[in-house]
Amino acid sequence: MTQARPLGVALIGTGFMGKCHAMAWRNVATVFGGAHPRLQVLCDMPDRAEAMAAQFGFARGTDDWRQAVADPQVDVVSITTPNGLHRPMAEAALRAGKHVWLEKPMALTLADAQAMADLAADHPGQVTLLGYNYLRSPAFQAARDLVAKGAIGRLLAFRGVYDEDYSADPLLPWSWRMTHEGGGLGALGDLGCHLVSLMVALMGPVDQVTAMTQIAVPQRPSPQGPRAVENEDSALALIRFASGAQGSFATSRVARGRKCRLQWEVHGGDGTLVFDQENMNELWVHQAGQPGFVRHLTGPEQPDFAAFCPGAGHNFGFNEQKVIECRDLMRAIEGQGPATPDFAQGLEIERVIHAMAASDGRTVTMKEFQG
Repeated sequence: MTQARPLGVALIGTGFMGKCHAMAWRNVATVFGGAHPRLQVLCDMPDRAEAMAAQFGFARGTDDWRQAVADPQVDVVSITTPNGLHRPMAEAALRAGKHVWLEKPMALTLADAQAMADLAADHPGQVTLLGYNYLRSPAFQAARDLVAKGAIGRLLAFRGVYDEDYSADPLLPWSWRMTHEGGGLGALGDLGCHLVSLMVALMGPVDQVTAMTQIAVPQRPSPQGPRAVENEDSALALIRFASGAQGSFATSRVARGRKCRLQWEVHGGDGTLVFDQENMNELWVHQAGQPGFVRHLTGPEQPDFAAFCPGAGHNFGFNEQKVIECRDLMRAIEGQGPATPDFAQGLEIERVIHAMAASDGRTVTMKEFQG
């Protein structure tokens, strides 16, 4: 399908990822060509909506998300709100006939994610896309191409870590992120789902997990006194993929000194790939017959890099990944290919992290988490 008019956009939320979405919508046509989207309405709290709409370049602001979703000038809704609002907003947008770009995690619970995927399946003409932006890194895309071409042979193992320290201070105040009702899962939902998205894209489906979780700081200060932390601060897992390959997985929001330690490596029969998001412009490749690893800098030969910059070694960044994600969404809306991960694929990611949360040291098969 081809849009008769440029896409009309509603953005709900103006925090870290809301601003990231706004920059992507404003820059996507500059980078990749085509019509500039119409930035129609921005939704946030009453004291922020109008000011942020002006700052982000939207035609108007509102504090009523239902009004934003229902606006007839809006074709696609970007949802960057706290996790507990993901399901009602996404479902309202789908029922209003809109396409949906939703930040991860998909939902608070596996049941919520299943319901969202089911509703999306009932609206096949509407595109859904989840915000797993690390999949768009040119280095990651190059790594996935190498795996697909068999450059490192049969896949044997995956090792992955995603650590940050934003909750390491025990005096950090209690917040909705630390509750099942407001945040859902903890480190698994905030960070681990990103690692799962990369892991599955490289290795294929997960068959079983054996995991443990930990609440490192059981209580946090609040104006009402100490309040309990309900979801995990960290998680560790051993993984068996459907292919028979094995994996290890670790994630933490209390790892002192770690800022965005998203590191993974893939071991194959004929080579190894290594990546570190804190050095996101490098992909390290070893192939049989080489004495060691070769450092590959991001450059125009890698997917999508040249659209931003013609010079190799001129660093790519976090927000540029989101521009590529926005481009992929627009292409899918225009019928030029699938948007991935959509809600159906996102449900599979949710199954993995919820299986890890439920494991408590026992081996859990993914069949136990099928709808």
